[in-house]
Amino acid sequence: MTIRKEIPSDIPIIYKLYEFAFEQANEAELVNRIRTGKSFIPDLSLVNQDDNQITGHILFSKIKIGEDDCLSLAPMAVLPSRQKQGIGSKLITRGLRIAKTMGFRSVIVLGDESFYPRFGFQKANKWGITFPFDVPEEAFMALELMEGALKGKSGKVVAYPVEFGI
Repeated sequence: MTIRKEIPSDIPIIYKLYEFAFEQANEAELVNRIRTGKSFIPDLSLVNQDDNQITGHILFSKIKIGEDDCLSLAPMAVLPSRQKQGIGSKLITRGLRIAKTMGFRSVIVLGDESFYPRFGFQKANKWGITFPFDVPEEAFMALELMEGALKGKSGKVVAYPVEFGI
């Protein structure tokens, strides 16, 4: 397995990966919209490649909590035949490591409350952070990449990438 930054020739393959993983094109279209937006970070659009086949993808985008910069982890997909083999976990771990080395201090995610805590994500309401619309409290989580990064940063997530339609 190799995790690397996406390259232009990966784009149609990533699109198909999301179609397979989500059984529709909505997430694939979202990735394409984010890729052309202001919140896109090329170094944080990562693929997992096994023997010349892309089996997973993850994307982190710039957001703000109040006036403070943050990242959003979304979306992520793994080829259905390769799910539950640690690919998603490796993509998350590598992405978080790269984000930290780039100087990002925190990440939010809206996702499975039984999956993301293993990476250190906790309910965002711990810091008083709210989402721009109603979401299940357990599913909206945040992670400090640097200790204390979210202390005193309570507020609503703003400047969410317009590509998400929020």
